[in-house]
Parts: sequence; C-alpha cells; structure tokens
Amino acid sequence: MKKTALTSASLALLVAAGSAHAQNSVTLYGVIDAGIGYVHNASSGSNLAGMLNGNLSGDRWGLKGQEDLGGGLKAIFTLENGFDVGTGKLGQGSREFGRQSFVGLTGATWGTVTAGRQYDPITDMVQGVTADNFFGSAFATPGDVDNNDNSARVSNAVKYVSPNYAGLQFEALYAFSGVAGQAGQGYTYSGAVSYSNGPFSLAGGYLRATNASSTTARSSWASSTTDSIFDSHINDGYVTAKSVSIAQIGGQYALGPITLGASYSNTQLKSDGASTFTGTEKYNSGKAFVAYQATPALVAGLGYAYTAASGDTSAHYHQLSIGADYNISKRTDFYAVAAYQHASGTQRLADGTTQDAQASIGSYGYNGTDSQALAIVGIRHKF
Repeated sequence: MKKTALTSASLALLVAAGSAHAQNSVTLYGVIDAGIGYVHNASSGSNLAGMLNGNLSGDRWGLKGQEDLGGGLKAIFTLENGFDVGTGKLGQGSREFGRQSFVGLTGATWGTVTAGRQYDPITDMVQGVTADNFFGSAFATPGDVDNNDNSARVSNAVKYVSPNYAGLQFEALYAFSGVAGQAGQGYTYSGAVSYSNGPFSLAGGYLRATNASSTTARSSWASSTTDSIFDSHINDGYVTAKSVSIAQIGGQYALGPITLGASYSNTQLKSDGASTFTGTEKYNSGKAFVAYQATPALVAGLGYAYTAASGDTSAHYHQLSIGADYNISKRTDFYAVAAYQHASGTQRLADGTTQDAQASIGSYGYNGTDSQALAIVGIRHKF
C-alpha cells in the first residue's frame, strides 16, 4: 500500500511539474474503450456474451514529454501502460508500461532516434492505411498472423524515424537480444517506408524476429525482443518457430467522403531443430475496405480479409466485417462493429497435431468451429 501511495503521489507531482512549465513538457493521456459483445461459436460451438474491451483502441494511459535542448534538438520520452478496463488487469504480459516505454532525441532536420520498448516500423507506417486504423480488431487479419492489430511490440529496440521529405518518410529498427554470448539469437530488425500525397497514401515494410536458441524442443515463443503473435489456433501450432518474417504493403485513396483501401501481407514461420514442426509455414493475406464519412461525426465501413496458409498446412479463412463510429464530442464516441469468418482446410495445433480449420476473427483469439460471428457495441473516451 505504501508503494502504491508513493507511486501515485510521484505521478501526480510529475504531471503537475510538467504543467507548471510554459511549454507543457509532460502530458498525461489515455484511451478507455469498453464494449458489450456477442461471439457465436466462441469455443467448440459454444457462444459467449459479455464485455469485450479495447475494440477500436487498446485501453491505455501514458505519460509523454519533451525538453528543448537548443539548436533544434529535443529530448523526448513516452511511458504507456496497457490494461483491461473490465478487470483492471495489466496488459501486454502484465508489464507496467507494456505498450511503450522509450526515450530519445528528435530534430526537425535529421529525424528521431529512440531506445526502449516500442512499435515496429510496419505498425507505425502500414497499419494507418488499413481498415484496422478506422474500426480496430474486428477488421484485422484473421488470427492477426501479420501483426496488423499490434499483437506484438518490440523490446530492447533502437529506432530511427526520418524527417518527412515532401510526403516520403522511412523508419528502421534493430532490437538487441540482451543475452550474453548470443547476439545472434532473439534479435529483431525491421524497416518501412511511406508516401503520402493529398488523397493518396502508400506504405510498405518488412520485419524479421527470431526466437531464442535452444538445445531441446521449445514449448513457446521465447524471443527476448518481439512479443508473440500466436493468438489463436490459426497459427499457434508454430509458436516454437525459429523466426517470424512479415512483409506487408498497403495503400488508400480518398474520393471526397469515401476512402478506399487495400493491403497485402506475407508471413513466414520457419523451423529449426528445436521446433515442434518442420519446414516453413506461410500465410498470404489480402484485405480491402471502404469507409464512408457520412457526416463530420459519423463514419461507416465495410471490409473483407482473406488468408491462405501453405507449406505445412492448407487452411483458408474468409472474413467479412462491418462497422460504424459516431463522435458525440471531440473525445467521446459510440461504435458498433460486426464480423463473420469461415474457415476451411486443416490447421496445426500447438501440440503438433492437425485438425479441421477453426475460424478466429481478428485478434480476439476465440477458437470456434469452421465459422464464427461477432457483434459489439461500445463507447470510447480519450483524454
């Protein structure tokens, strides 16, 4: 209790100190997203009704700040905590600042360098031109096999973000394994580039994350840098993979109130002697969406996603999504989203066996039958 009281007091003093400066160098911010949902075939034909939270935006609170060092150079930091509004539990593996925690330097002429736990370049640049940016998890790739819905973040990472050159920008990241004598084990690297010109935006990137070395059979994803993306039976049969490689490209075009977008990703899960599968499993995913800004406050959208597995299994997943978001103020909105997915073929399970493919919408992680439906209404507040 004393630790809790001291921590709360320290945060209050920190925010107050930041507010006392003319430049407001420290900012407290957050998002609370709570919904009531229904999942048909949530588990072996059973249905689920209850709270489903973090649907359009993950629940979070954070502190971010900057200090002017002179000569156009600034020191920056971000500490961001993820949590479940329904239970109050910490998210991202019960980390206190599991969403982001980094410090760095930024300058308008040379760019930004940060070090710590942070988003990879694909998430920064490609996700923003996909339907997930508008309507969240119900529009994400089946099983989130390509990290389209931010299932994974990268720890121990150094990232460079370039200045914006007339709409062109790029990022690069490298994450150190942090294991003595094993610099080549558990590392992650990633890069992405984006271009935006008026109504047109295009972005693409690549990420490679490696698992820790092992002399015996692995039982889990144990990278010291990148989190697990193995959220459901769609891909959890490959949790012992030696490496995960993701290439993704996406674009969108705005025609007045209508925005059209499409994206493609290729995910490869490679084995080694410590994996419980052999060869390479591949997931090719294509998505398309249309969003309509009916009024300044109301946006509605429709999306379709298709994922095909090959290499080790041959599952296919078709997902159709629909959603609407209505802003009642600058900080508060109501939303409704729904999705349906159908699966066919076979998929491998974490115990090494195979089964008929089970549908699992977005990154929710419910393993149903060969079909699954989901519907959610909710409220989101930003501060």
